Amino acid sequence: MKASRLSSFGLRAAALVLAALPSIAEFRAASVKVDITPDKPQWLLGYAARQSTGIHDRIHHRIVAMDDGEKQFFLVSSEICLVSPAEYDRVAAELEKKTGIQPAQFWWTVTHTHSAPEVGPPGLAAAFLGERYTHAVDPAYTEMAERSLIEGIVEARGRLAPARLGFGWGYSMANINRRARDVEGETYLGLNPDGPADRRIGLLRLDRQDGKPLALIANYAMHGTVLGQQNTLISGDAQGIVAEYVEQKTGAPMLYINGAAGNLAPVYTVQPDPRSGRLRQFRALLGERILEASRAVMSTSAEVKLTTGAITVETPMKKGLIPPAELKQYFPAASGGPGIVRLPVRFLRINNDIAIWAAPLELFCEIAMAVRERSPFPHTLYFG
Repeated sequence: MKASRLSSFGLRAAALVLAALPSIAEFRAASVKVDITPDKPQWLLGYAARQSTGIHDRIHHRIVAMDDGEKQFFLVSSEICLVSPAEYDRVAAELEKKTGIQPAQFWWTVTHTHSAPEVGPPGLAAAFLGERYTHAVDPAYTEMAERSLIEGIVEARGRLAPARLGFGWGYSMANINRRARDVEGETYLGLNPDGPADRRIGLLRLDRQDGKPLALIANYAMHGTVLGQQNTLISGDAQGIVAEYVEQKTGAPMLYINGAAGNLAPVYTVQPDPRSGRLRQFRALLGERILEASRAVMSTSAEVKLTTGAITVETPMKKGLIPPAELKQYFPAASGGPGIVRLPVRFLRINNDIAIWAAPLELFCEIAMAVRERSPFPHTLYFG
């Protein structure tokens, strides 16, 4: 998809949400952190098939619930590699059945660590990875992760309390373009220091009424690939290390929300073990930068209005791709010509200041940067 086409999302979002605001009721929020570290070896997703041999750092669902008095919204960040749209649909349906929370109120993102078990059917992973995808998903681990997620959302909803919200920007050099070019101009997977990179940190800060931190939501684009294929220790990768570091400093959960990281790697990448990958250095490279952004938030407000919306974008399917049966609703049959992909795109507006859009794909950073540049909103974020 071309950036010019996707950049129209900002304009369409504006048309969707620029209606007059009704009176604002009391804003409430809550945060929950749920451990989903497996208790036995698991197949790790992201590289060739490999089973875990131990645990470097524990992995979690982190959940934020927000309620503006009229609408509730639930954001989940899970320390896993990916979630198929079919898996999201299944969990969203179960969540609605048990709680009444509708899919439009529930966003499930992943940090994209390549050193964690997978959850649910592989979706396009099996189609794209081909011979690298030779293992079966563990249904017991999937059931535990799904149950923990729903229980965590229920807990967060039950803990909603008066809160305030603020926004800030930060900057970090923790990422680097990963579309390298050889002397003949051919592109390959490598490091390209001259390539485009989105190094901005978008930060939502939730405070309790007394000013104490309730949660941070940090949006930064970077693959979870400090640890490479040789690593067999379960880990949240840099994203998990950064979240734990910030939580130690603030005493509140931090949701790491990846951005348009399709062509962005960590500056230290695909290393055989945590020490070789300088994993702990990301506490300074990114963790400290997130804390700086939080300290720079000038004000917070208890007047918050949440508005959600959605569109579907149709785009040509990659030639030769055979989508799995569980994703058939996203790949309608084509009568002649290339197949079509139906891409669900969602929006969250916070007051008239912040616009967030999300889509289930590894977007290249240039597209998200173009949308942000052309957006009519003061602050625009992409949640990948």
